[in-house]
Amino acid sequence: MTLQRQDPDKLLAAIAREEQPQHKGHLKIFFGYAAGVGKTYAMLKAAHAAKKSGIDVAAGYVEPHARPQTSTLLNGLEQLPCLRIQHNGILLREFDLDAAMKRKPQLILVDELAHTNADGCRHAKRYQDVEELLNAGIDVYSTVNVQHIESLNDIVASITGVTVRERIPDSVFDNANQVKLIDIEPQELLERLSGGNVYQDGQAERAAQNFFTVENLTALRELALRRCADRMNLLTESARVQANGDYRTDEHILVCLSSAPSNAKIIRTAARMAAAFKGAFTALFVETPNFSAMSDENKKRLQTNTRLAQQLGAQIETVFGDDVPLQIAEFARLSGVSKVVIGRSTATRRWFFAKPTLTERLIANTPSLDVHIIPDSETGADYRERKAKRTKNVLSLGDIAKTIGVLFLATLAGLLFYKLGFTEANIITVYILGVLIISIITTNRAYSLVASVVSVMVFNFFFTTPRYTFQAYDSSYPVTFAVMFTAAFIMGSLAAKLKEHAKKSAQAAYRTKILFDTNQLLQQAKDSASILSATAEQLVKLLGKNIIAYPLEGGELGKPHMFFVEKDSCDDSCMTENERAVAVWVSENNKHAGATTDTLSGAKCLYLAIRVNQSVYGVVGIEIGERPLDVFENSVVLSILGECALALENEKNAREKEEAAVAAKNEQLRANLLRAISHDLRTPLTSISGNASNLLSNGDCFDEDTKKHIYSDIYDDSMWLINLVENLLSVTRIEEGRMNLNLTSELMDEVVAEALCHVNRKCVQHTIITKSAEDFILAKMDAKLIVQVVINIVDNAIKYTPAGSTITIFTEKKEHQVLVSIADDGPGISNDVKKRVFDMFYSGNNRVADSRRSLGLGLSLCKSIIQAHGGKISVSDNVPQGTVFVFSLPIGEVTLHE
Repeated sequence: MTLQRQDPDKLLAAIAREEQPQHKGHLKIFFGYAAGVGKTYAMLKAAHAAKKSGIDVAAGYVEPHARPQTSTLLNGLEQLPCLRIQHNGILLREFDLDAAMKRKPQLILVDELAHTNADGCRHAKRYQDVEELLNAGIDVYSTVNVQHIESLNDIVASITGVTVRERIPDSVFDNANQVKLIDIEPQELLERLSGGNVYQDGQAERAAQNFFTVENLTALRELALRRCADRMNLLTESARVQANGDYRTDEHILVCLSSAPSNAKIIRTAARMAAAFKGAFTALFVETPNFSAMSDENKKRLQTNTRLAQQLGAQIETVFGDDVPLQIAEFARLSGVSKVVIGRSTATRRWFFAKPTLTERLIANTPSLDVHIIPDSETGADYRERKAKRTKNVLSLGDIAKTIGVLFLATLAGLLFYKLGFTEANIITVYILGVLIISIITTNRAYSLVASVVSVMVFNFFFTTPRYTFQAYDSSYPVTFAVMFTAAFIMGSLAAKLKEHAKKSAQAAYRTKILFDTNQLLQQAKDSASILSATAEQLVKLLGKNIIAYPLEGGELGKPHMFFVEKDSCDDSCMTENERAVAVWVSENNKHAGATTDTLSGAKCLYLAIRVNQSVYGVVGIEIGERPLDVFENSVVLSILGECALALENEKNAREKEEAAVAAKNEQLRANLLRAISHDLRTPLTSISGNASNLLSNGDCFDEDTKKHIYSDIYDDSMWLINLVENLLSVTRIEEGRMNLNLTSELMDEVVAEALCHVNRKCVQHTIITKSAEDFILAKMDAKLIVQVVINIVDNAIKYTPAGSTITIFTEKKEHQVLVSIADDGPGISNDVKKRVFDMFYSGNNRVADSRRSLGLGLSLCKSIIQAHGGKISVSDNVPQGTVFVFSLPIGEVTLHE
């Protein structure tokens, strides 16, 4: 026996739910098989127990049903005020979601989970209110009966004869953290009913006669027990998967979507089969060329059926084609479908000589596929009649003129052929060609049909004996007319079908191109703003509707951007505060809302979250107008938004990675700086403190020369520290982007002279020569910073060359630049060191005369300053011996003042 296993997507979703952050609230459902079993009573008792344990409990909405025992249990519990709404002159009491969110208790009681809210509430259903409470971290106790479970609706209706209108999706029940079954014997429930503990006298008597019978209650009780057992199996399977992860999917259930009234029943049946077989569940819609002619009522019913399939966990897919069975069979073959669920109306012929049914053709195309036929009693003549009316209002003056014109030209050609002696067969071919052309150039198939009839009549009038009458003497003419009409009609129908197929193919190709273009545009986008803009523009092209896009900035929606179909449009009706409130709700709850949904449906736009799993990166609003999105458009829109979300996530990850790299670099810089400071500052500080201590303790014992030498050491070490601090401050300003240049035209001789006044005092042991190619050389610079550059390079030469060396500073003009070279005749720098001499914290392997190792900041700072001036700095060998540093500056101009 093959073990049927749970759908992996559902199991992974269950695992994900259990791994969700603890701040999400918990839902506990008190479940029963009928009213009066004690669900509300048990909920209130549990609430009192929770309150005694120290939990903050509030009753958001509790329906006492005029039962004394239940009303008594409300005493001692905080009751939040209800929302009062006027509806058709009646004052309705509804759960006030906003008041509950503002109060935000730890636990809230919300009775009747399947209740439908009155117009004016935020959500259409109460279970949606509960979901928002759970997302806000509030625990919820609620109640529900078995007849309110969506997938069981048809079974309950067949048992009781009553169709329940208020229902909840199965996922709400299955995803609840706890379900407590409140169960009593049916006979005991009937005794409670007769005792007035369920309904008042008159209502109780009617209930006992209709709904509350032993047979009904027993069947409902069994159904409730089975539903709880199914949920337990799901939880057990989920736990098993978490333990070892060894599972597979053996079944794939496919249900076909349509606008038939009974399609909802078929979808529920398929959903129960998918749950029973632990298999995947797909809902397929085959869009035929006649889809555009479907009535608004049927389109609305199709959308309702599609939403129902989504609620029941189906993956919605759309294909195009005229041959519906073939499209279903091909999709089933490519997708690995094992079972197809269809209605019985598609499996029976309406008359003996009718063409094979959809079921027969489907079985012929896929003989190995299991086809399950569901009773389809709701589909009847009324539905078919509404389909037959879809071709009304097809008259068009333009198409009528085209038809008359083509027939007129065909008649002229026929008269010409007749005079030239051509046979009647050639003339008939001309009219068939005319019908073919009419079917191509007109917008409705009816014109080709009318043209076929008119062609036969015109041919009879002009070309059969007696001519110019509608009579025909030859007995073979009726056959000729029949063949002519049939040929013209078939050719016209085939041409019309080909045109529709071409139109659908072009539409599908255009939508596919939109998807491909979107992918390429998102790859080329540089930032989140351009990604969002490219996505919105592609949606405008796809849907032909105005789009509003909200970026997510710092966890909140930013300023909206409107994208119009008509570029010159300035309609701002979608940018009101009410519309923004809907978009904010979508971003906070990660769900769809607005027009055509059950949440905040009064909005002008349909708002969709740009999301990846639970992460929201923005919100897009689609101005619906008079035409809602069809199934395929909705699928493509979700695909585009998914691509957009992935692009935004990648952009965010790249930005965070770049920021992390910068942070790591800065951290490394700090580490190197601290390590260098801790190592290299110890020597001068120790020297200063030691010399100062000697002067304080033994100052009288030193002669004047010794004191002068000690003072000189303290001064040298202090100047070294001052120069180091200056370099550190400059490096910090550069790293933080705060180095502002104050550019002026300065004489290079004066700048060099100023720098030499501040170089190391040990310069007296070296010979420093300054030369200039011209008497006056002006350079555009920040004089203070260039002085620091000259000081650092000269000090570097003093440190790394022996006493008695010569340092030469030469200034010259070359084209539009001023070149400054600082050369020494010391031991020089090796080629390996030259490559890194301007790197920060690199001090090389050269030995300093005073054994004090450099921090490696001076030359790096020089490079940053020169580059900020738009110049270059380099190092090379000095011929015949030593090193030369050369840097360039932009040439200065003389400014004349009047």
